[in-house]
Amino acid sequence: MPKQLVATAPRKAELLNYEDVPLESGQVRVKVQYASPKHGSELADFRGERNQMESVYDNEWQLFITRSSTEAVGDLFGKWNIGNQWVGQITELGPDVQGYEVGERLCGYGGIRESQVVNTVNAKRLMKMPVDMLWKNAVCFDPAQFALGGIRDGQVKLGDRVAISGLGAIGAIAAQMAKLAGASYVAVIDPIQKRREAAIRAGADEAFDPLTQDVGLALKKATNKLGVDVIIETSANEHALQACLRGLAYGGTIAFVGWARPFKGGLNLGMEAHFNNAKIVFSRACSEPNPDHPRWSWKRIQEECWRLLASNQLHCEEIVDPVIPFEEAAAGYEQYVDRTPEKSIKLGVMF
Repeated sequence: MPKQLVATAPRKAELLNYEDVPLESGQVRVKVQYASPKHGSELADFRGERNQMESVYDNEWQLFITRSSTEAVGDLFGKWNIGNQWVGQITELGPDVQGYEVGERLCGYGGIRESQVVNTVNAKRLMKMPVDMLWKNAVCFDPAQFALGGIRDGQVKLGDRVAISGLGAIGAIAAQMAKLAGASYVAVIDPIQKRREAAIRAGADEAFDPLTQDVGLALKKATNKLGVDVIIETSANEHALQACLRGLAYGGTIAFVGWARPFKGGLNLGMEAHFNNAKIVFSRACSEPNPDHPRWSWKRIQEECWRLLASNQLHCEEIVDPVIPFEEAAAGYEQYVDRTPEKSIKLGVMF
């Protein structure tokens, strides 16, 4: 029987059997070749720490509402197929499928498993891959959307000096996008040397280690005391946000992209934030309407990201690292995503 990666308990993953289902009208079966999980919100779920474990966002009220006693989020463990995106090849067509052929490569959303059954009718997040598109670029489609959302919400302009705080997949891609947007200077900030070095090789101008450097002061020194015009903050760490406020230019903008937990200290809004007229924009690419509605939408962000990735204008070879065999996915997820994230940027799984 085929296997899939399942979260069986908080911080515990296993490869478990599942049954392939018959194809229905408009569906295709895909043999998965590569896959990748999230390292942010999905990891919080895996650890049982996410904000929405006890409350859920109500779109009508636009508030987080306490879950009822019957909504047992913990029941997901043992059933939840871990994973975010996959790349694979069509092996079977269901009835009435049009516009798809056996052998085509697709990229889609779903858990890490040996096969996927996907609907082809009104498939908004199922992408056909060009022949020369790299699989690592394809599985970075999701983080690229939030990176582009941060770049746009921060209003990065030609000639701006920009800093990227946090070099997970979103931050690493945002650093490349800032250069594509015309930034004259891009600094990257992360405590993990491997991530800083990869960002420099991808085109960033300077890298700072927040564990050994006063990042705010370093950014001011690098810009002749002015500070950077825009900071894309992806780590969701309060100490990182404080450093951003120190390194930001007067009247500059911080696009806060990361999914934060409750802050426990380290943030003082009575200092540089207050004196320097800082602007903080909370950025979430998939929130609708988009800040630039109706010209921009989440769909347009998706389309632009896929274009940049498919044309290899973004380079994700070093972002998807390490790549492990599917047979090692359970132990690999626990190690590289949960326990020792400093050893990875975005985990890749090869079948």
